[in-house]
Amino acid sequence: MKKFVQNIVHLVTNQLIILLCSPGILIFFILQASPCVASDRYKDTSVSATIQAQLDQPYKGLYYPVSVESFYKQNGFKLAWIAPDTIKTHASGAMLLLDCVLQYGLNHSDYHPNELLYETLHTLTAKFGKVSNAQKAHFDILLTDAMITLVNNLHYGKLNPDYPPGKTDGNSISGFNAERILADALSQKSISAAILKVQPKSKEYADLQYHMYLLTGLYQGDCYEIPERDIRLMAINMERLRWAAIEDSTYIQVNIPSFTLQFYQPNAINTFKIVVGKPQTPTPTMNSAITYFTTAPDVKIKQEVFENQLLPNAVNNANYLKNNHVAIYDKKGNYIVINPASLAQITKNPEKYFARHASGCDKALGDLVFHFPNPFDVDLHDMPNADFFKQEERDLSSGCVWVANAQKLGNLLLENDGRKSEISTFNKAVLNYQRKTFLLKKPIPIEITYLTCQVIEGELITYKDIYNLDNSLEMALYNTGKRFVMR
Repeated sequence: MKKFVQNIVHLVTNQLIILLCSPGILIFFILQASPCVASDRYKDTSVSATIQAQLDQPYKGLYYPVSVESFYKQNGFKLAWIAPDTIKTHASGAMLLLDCVLQYGLNHSDYHPNELLYETLHTLTAKFGKVSNAQKAHFDILLTDAMITLVNNLHYGKLNPDYPPGKTDGNSISGFNAERILADALSQKSISAAILKVQPKSKEYADLQYHMYLLTGLYQGDCYEIPERDIRLMAINMERLRWAAIEDSTYIQVNIPSFTLQFYQPNAINTFKIVVGKPQTPTPTMNSAITYFTTAPDVKIKQEVFENQLLPNAVNNANYLKNNHVAIYDKKGNYIVINPASLAQITKNPEKYFARHASGCDKALGDLVFHFPNPFDVDLHDMPNADFFKQEERDLSSGCVWVANAQKLGNLLLENDGRKSEISTFNKAVLNYQRKTFLLKKPIPIEITYLTCQVIEGELITYKDIYNLDNSLEMALYNTGKRFVMR
C-alpha cells in the first residue's frame, strides 16, 4: 500500500486525492473539480489527426486493436484521457482501477504497466502544451486498450475458450460490447462503478471476489500474511466462473470437483450428491439447459465408450450386446440387426453408428434421465446403486453425471414449471418403470463447472483437482512457465 500511494504522488498538484480500493468498487475523490470527459471540454484536431494516423498503422502491442479503433472512430478520434491538468478526466480513476485488478483475480502485467505510469500521466497533463502529440496519442491509446481489455476480462475472463479476444474484439455478443461500455463509463460520475458492473452476478463469484478483496486489500496493510496459494487458487476459479456466465436466478449447477449438484431458486438451494467422470473419461464443463426428462429411458452410450469398449467386446463375444441389452442404430436412427457381417461393417466405420441401452431391459443406468443439448453425449441421470454415492471421491463414471435422489430433482423441476398436478403421475412412472417424457415449458439452465475452491459462510473451501487442470490454467493466467504448487 505504501508503494501504491507513492506511485500516485505524481498526480497531485493542488488537489487532495483520497483513495480506497473496496469490494466491487474503487472509490476516489479529487477535491477541486469533478471528472469529465476530456473530449467534451478540450478538442485538439491536431492530436485527433495523430491518433487517427497512429491507428492507421499496424499498432503493435494492443490486445483489442479493432475495439480501440472503433472507440476512437465513435468519439471523432479525440483524446479520451489526456488533457491539460486544469481539466479533470477519468484517467486517474482508470489507472487506480488497473492497480486494483488483483482483487478481481486478474494480473496487473496484462494492462501495459511498463508504459502506463503515473509519472508519465503527470508529465502529459502538467506539460500538456510542451509534450508531443505523438506522446499524448500513444498514452491515450494504450490506456483505452487497457480499459477495454479489463472490461472484456471482467466479463468473459482472460482465457475464455468460447470467447477469445479474436472473437470479441470489435464485436457485440448478446448485446455486450466493450468499447461501448467504456464510452458510456466515461460519461458517468464513477468510471469504476460502471466498469465493475460487467462482472458475473452469481453468488459464488461475488463471495470469491469479496474474499479476494479481504486478502489483497483490507488485510494487506495490517501485517497479515497473505497466502499466495489461496490468492492464485481463487483467481483461477473466478476465471472459470466468468466462463460459466451464470446470470439466471433459477438454474442448476453441477460442480465436478465437489461432487455436488445444486438447484438454485430465488428462495431455496437444494443440494444433491453426484458421481462424475473418471480422470480417463472426464465430465466436460459446459453451459446448456434441461429441456425435458424421461422415466424408463433409452440411454445413449457415449460414442467413445461405444467405439473403444463395446465394439471390441462384441467382436470377442457374440452374445455381449444381447447380454448387456445394447441396441445399435445408424446415424439415421435405423435399428441394426447384429450378425457377423453387420458387426464387421460397424467395426470398419464406427463413427456412422451409435448404441443405446434398451429401455426396460437393463436398469443399471437408472430410472430417470434429464436431457440437455450438448455435443458430448453427456446426460444427467440417476443410479439405483446408492453405494456409489456413499464414497467420498466420486469420479467413477464414463463421463455422464449420476445424481442421487433424482426423483426429488424431478419433483422440484415440475413444481418450478408450475405443474404440481403432474408430480403424482411422474412418481408413479418412476416407481413402475413406465416410459414417460416431461417437457419443460421453461428450460432450466444447467452449468457444469470445474471449481476447485468456493467460499462458504466466509471460509475458503478447497477441493481436489481431480483432472489436474489447475496448474495449466494458473500458468496461462499468470503468464508464467513456472508452476506455483497449489497444494
